[in-house]
Amino acid sequence: MRIRFWGTRGSIAKPGPSTLRHGGNTSCVELRASDGTLIVLDCGTGALALGQSLVGGSEPVRGNLLIGHTHWDHIQGFPFFAPLFEEGSQWSVYAPGSGDRKFQASLAGQMAYEYSPINIDALRAEVRYRDIVEGVFEIGSVRITTHYLHHPALTLGFRFEADGASVVYACDHEPHSLYPLDAPPGTPPIHHEDRRHVQFLSGADLIIHDAQYTMDDFPEKLGWGHTPLERAVDYAILARARHLVFTHHDPDRDDDAIDALCDLARARVRRAEQVLEISAAREGPAIDVVGDAIRPRLTGSAVSALPSNEPRKAATVLIVDDDPDMLLLLETALRADGVRVLAANDGDRAIELARTELPTLILLDMELPTRSGMEVCRTLRGESEARLSDVPILVLTGKKLKETDVVAAFVAGATDFLTKPIKPTLVRSCVRSWLLRTVPH
Repeated sequence: MRIRFWGTRGSIAKPGPSTLRHGGNTSCVELRASDGTLIVLDCGTGALALGQSLVGGSEPVRGNLLIGHTHWDHIQGFPFFAPLFEEGSQWSVYAPGSGDRKFQASLAGQMAYEYSPINIDALRAEVRYRDIVEGVFEIGSVRITTHYLHHPALTLGFRFEADGASVVYACDHEPHSLYPLDAPPGTPPIHHEDRRHVQFLSGADLIIHDAQYTMDDFPEKLGWGHTPLERAVDYAILARARHLVFTHHDPDRDDDAIDALCDLARARVRRAEQVLEISAAREGPAIDVVGDAIRPRLTGSAVSALPSNEPRKAATVLIVDDDPDMLLLLETALRADGVRVLAANDGDRAIELARTELPTLILLDMELPTRSGMEVCRTLRGESEARLSDVPILVLTGKKLKETDVVAAFVAGATDFLTKPIKPTLVRSCVRSWLLRTVPH
């Protein structure tokens, strides 16, 4: 496979003399397999130059556009992607969803009259839109495995396997927990979702990973949905990857600052006494990814990433919190996604509702009247009804959790946890990803 970066920047484009080496356009990556299969990853401002390079030949362009999520820096190049305006071109556009085509509305929204001189109806190519969920599908000779990332929008990462090689693209993603904080580089994370993320990266020949921040940046960036560079390095070490390219560069970092991050990452690899090539994403140069037969390959479920057109089963979320303002905030956020919401303000009522209603997912505050959230969690995990003992439980907490607290929550049966004050966007994306993994499609 051949990889070429056309956009490496996160959040907003930053062209200019200080970003000449690594580039100033927002996310856009070109992937080509040996059979000619063309896949474009994200459609930020880098899509302008990529599109110009694709048109003008004797044949119309056929390609595939995979959008990890629809935040602006990942779709703002869509209205300027020249092949979409070329008669006879054929494009399949994939993005996270569950059959509701919400991402198509997002693409059309930025081309509305108020923002753009042309709307989405002006596209002359044949464009097919496909929702995708977590699972596996194929495009040409490329096998693609999708994996939910942790971000304030429903977001997927992609793993590509073709030509005997494997490439992972994981943008944008925030660790579920930074613990253990002071352990040596390459120490396994304590959160099982972070361990699951490492498994997704396992044995990759090339990992392209969001690393917009550092651990020093992170206290002020918690909940923004990005990975500290140090953790991206640790994940790649644990995954036994060959090459890590970090991308989604912060617009506040110039080329020299990004080079300094390379030095920081390489020093971390040396401390771990591991072999891992480190690069910062740069617009322009191609990377040829060659596989190695002795490296581990990803194995797992063969569940299709392409949801059926049949209606999904209705989802019910039980919110347990004694703060009426928090209940209202969470109810409003979740009902916007068409979720049936139940509410309880103490531990006894939570257990009663869970037993009678069998919710699809539970949001559970740690501090409650009558019974603590941990007591409720342990009680439900002991139920004989599988839909209760296995239900995803997202623990809510108003205090900064210590490492021992996180471990205790998992021992009690928590699935994940969210720290207050909670961004409604992060709650919605977490709940949506868990429901899409839990409710059959």
